[in-house]
Amino acid sequence: QVQLVESGGGSVQAGGSLRLSCASYGYIDSMYSMGWFRQAPGKEREGVGTADGDGSTRYADSVKGRFTISKDDAKNTLYLQMNSLSPEDTAMYYCAADPKPFIPTWSGGYEYKYWGQGTQVTVSS
Repeated sequence: QVQLVESGGGSVQAGGSLRLSCASYGYIDSMYSMGWFRQAPGKEREGVGTADGDGSTRYADSVKGRFTISKDDAKNTLYLQMNSLSPEDTAMYYCAADPKPFIPTWSGGYEYKYWGQGTQVTVSS
């Protein structure tokens, strides 16, 4: 069984930065796809970015140039560095993983098998 645990959320002013972490427990290898998603109150879940099994990363247009995904396979941890945060980034952020090394339609999140419980990010103006 795979367990994902997010951390690093909090409150920050607009223009600030946060780094989220997603620690994975159980059997998960470096070829898994791992992604970040978010959901704001009253809105649908949206994909933030994903790391493919080969290490490639893909991002939603809304965060390109501001957010960066990285992995530390030795620590079984996925990171999301978020810079230039705006109030529109306020949401619950979730980490997800799937054994498939590449998920073409990643942004909906429907093909990810494992999910964390989420960590709240609040950006004030």
